[in-house]
Amino acid sequence: MWDEVELSIVVCVFDEEDNIKPLLQQIRRAMKGYAYEVIAVDDGSTDRTLQELRSIIDDDLRVVELRRNYGQSLALSAGIDQAKGRYIVTMDGDLQNDPSDIPAMLSLSKEEDWDLVAGMRKDRKDNVLLRTIPSKVANFIIRRSSGVSIKDYGCTLKLFRTEIAKNLGLYGELHRFIPVLAHLEGASITQMEVKHHERTHGESKYGMGRTFRVMSDLLLMLFFKRYLQKPMHLFGSWGVLIFIAGVIINLYMLWLKIQGNDIWGKPLMLVGILFVLTGIQLVTFGIFVELQMRTYYESQGKKPYRIRKIYGEHQAKVVR
Repeated sequence: MWDEVELSIVVCVFDEEDNIKPLLQQIRRAMKGYAYEVIAVDDGSTDRTLQELRSIIDDDLRVVELRRNYGQSLALSAGIDQAKGRYIVTMDGDLQNDPSDIPAMLSLSKEEDWDLVAGMRKDRKDNVLLRTIPSKVANFIIRRSSGVSIKDYGCTLKLFRTEIAKNLGLYGELHRFIPVLAHLEGASITQMEVKHHERTHGESKYGMGRTFRVMSDLLLMLFFKRYLQKPMHLFGSWGVLIFIAGVIINLYMLWLKIQGNDIWGKPLMLVGILFVLTGIQLVTFGIFVELQMRTYYESQGKKPYRIRKIYGEHQAKVVR
């Protein structure tokens, strides 16, 4: 089936009733001459977004209705799971991404054999205080911490080879870290400048609060990058180090006791006992996480989202 569809374009929408029809028109103009499909994922919209989508369903559009609002990461995951193309494009449904950039991204991926082409928004049309500055700060921290040098982690417009996209493991709010997740899968990554437009309808669903969520998710990503396949190296190493420090302290206290000193209740003795117990706990926790990691890789988990209904049946189509 994948041989019939070159591009799957995944669009996540949440309360975008005024934007969805113009966006689909832009996509159809930009994709003229390509065998493509559009998968619009309605992430629990409370307005008429779903009705607007259903009214324009045709051979190149499928609509995935989620049972509730799961957030952008799981909505993207639901769309990617449904995709049948050899390449997958992700983009927002607010008309700020421009579909006319997709052909250039596809050409770059094919000509230079990139697994992921990440969009880099040129001349951003967002509120400087609430969105641009927090985004730049977050991008800088993620780049320095993860070692993946992408300038614009917040741009949803990306093009993937399907085998990379379907193995990203998007959970929680990890869509901001897609380049890092792709890097963990061994993907070759590049970036290119893309157009960015002002939002003309509706309101942004994001603000300053997301910066703090990015920071907390970053800790998880650093664990993924360095220790996901070897958690014992993190917990076990620290556990052994602290345990040895505790043993040395306690041996010193024992020597003092043999010398006739009163050591009961001394802070150093309590520190030694605490270090020994903490070291044992960390090593034990490392073993537990190691077992959990093996279960993660060897078992088949359930999807973290629930689909209510899928509208539209795809037939590969070249628009002329």
